[in-house]
Amino acid sequence: MFKKNVGSVDRALRIIVGIALLLGFFLNADASYRWLYLIGIVPLVTGLMSSCPAYSIFGLSTCPLKKD
Repeated sequence: MFKKNVGSVDRALRIIVGIALLLGFFLNADASYRWLYLIGIVPLVTGLMSSCPAYSIFGLSTCPLKKD
């Protein structure tokens, strides 16, 4: 499917930030711009898939180099 280009630390941070933003969506029911918290879906999904389309476009990777 997609090439893995997200390392373990980057992956953990993406999942934590994604969950935190989605929790903000559910916990701030009275906020006027509450829908902005839904941007947390992006880091959560890229963290769970270990693949970031933006990294692919720019040729970046935070995965460790494989030793031969």
